[in-house]
Amino acid sequence: MFIDKAEILVHSGKGGNGMVHFHREKYVPRGGPDGGDGGRGGDVILEVRPTLNSLSAFRFTTRFTAEDGKGGGTNNKFGKSADDLVVPVPPGTMVYDISGGGNLASGGSLPPLLGDLTAPGQQLVVCKGGRGGRGNPHFKSSINQIPRTAENGEPGEEKRLRLELSLIADIGIVGVPNAGKSTLLSVLTNARPKIAAYPFTTLEPNLGVAQVDDETTVVLADIPGLIEGAAQGAGLGHDFLRHVQRTRVLIHLLDGLSTDPLADFAQINSELTLFDAGLAKKLMIVALNKIDQPEVLERWPKLKKELKKRGYEALAISALARTNVRELLLKAVGMLAEIPALQLAETSMPVYRPVEDPKAFTITREADSAWRVRSASIERLAEMTPWDQSGSVRRFQKMMERLGVDKALREAGAQEGDTVLIGEYELEYQE
Repeated sequence: MFIDKAEILVHSGKGGNGMVHFHREKYVPRGGPDGGDGGRGGDVILEVRPTLNSLSAFRFTTRFTAEDGKGGGTNNKFGKSADDLVVPVPPGTMVYDISGGGNLASGGSLPPLLGDLTAPGQQLVVCKGGRGGRGNPHFKSSINQIPRTAENGEPGEEKRLRLELSLIADIGIVGVPNAGKSTLLSVLTNARPKIAAYPFTTLEPNLGVAQVDDETTVVLADIPGLIEGAAQGAGLGHDFLRHVQRTRVLIHLLDGLSTDPLADFAQINSELTLFDAGLAKKLMIVALNKIDQPEVLERWPKLKKELKKRGYEALAISALARTNVRELLLKAVGMLAEIPALQLAETSMPVYRPVEDPKAFTITREADSAWRVRSASIERLAEMTPWDQSGSVRRFQKMMERLGVDKALREAGAQEGDTVLIGEYELEYQE
């Protein structure tokens, strides 16, 4: 089954906890702190695999979690860092962050684009693993020779991603339903799409590789039939029009038995332009199919003359009888030589990465005696604090004072004994 959209939940690994420990060895008094640091949590990485051509692997597996780092040990032993989790995706995958609930179908705003993955082997780190917590040697000072302070590992990141596949092909075959696109693809390549004598036989894009000569191959994509209104969602075009964006040259296949092939030609070009104005600038070769039929052969000279007036060189072919199909392929390949291979990279969209002020926070009243402190950095600091270690608790209190949280709570009206909520933790406010 061809799947070109998927939603997945990814979670990077948590860092390992730092250790509070003091060196103990015979004849070595006051050995000092020697608690090791925790290891780094694993990243979640999307990597392009050229052998894939759909997102069907995400049909049943939608959650990906990297491993956590190991905790630090005694004698300054570092915890082992976790391996990264590499998730393979096909070329042409666009990655959107929908953690905030952005949904275009329900009228929401466009979610941030994290990356546009096109090149084989290209990688995108979508969730970074948490760093390992520091052991107590890091907190030793001239006035604190016996630090009972360490850090828990930094929590990992969690994101909900929407993956959208836009197939990458050298040549795209477009046209109205039943024009013979799938038949042409099967003749030119090793693809075996479903072929039948009724419209909308092709329900999903098909890819095939054509052997031009001993050293040259090209990838062709058969785009499901487009109808009037496709750019607004009519028929199948709304789901598959974006696959045309990745093609470098278009073969516009006309149905020779259609009532008005020129009207079909104008209609499809209009839908392509409405969907993306850039599609009108793509190099296009026009082919009239079913020339093996007498009535098509009879109308061909007039159609050829009219297409030439519009600026298009046209060929007459028969995909079923394999008439002039090799010539059509060679002409399309010749057009490819006029387009730089790097042109595809120019269509990549910019990556937006919002940056949060680590010192920014908000305070809201949740109940008569409860206050909620919201800040990603402060919530992360709370998670990295071992609450069973008195030194670590004192360090957290000093950080709250330094960031101005204590003062802000006081000004907001917090009283002695009130509950302060930070992430999943409940703390008691004291003057």
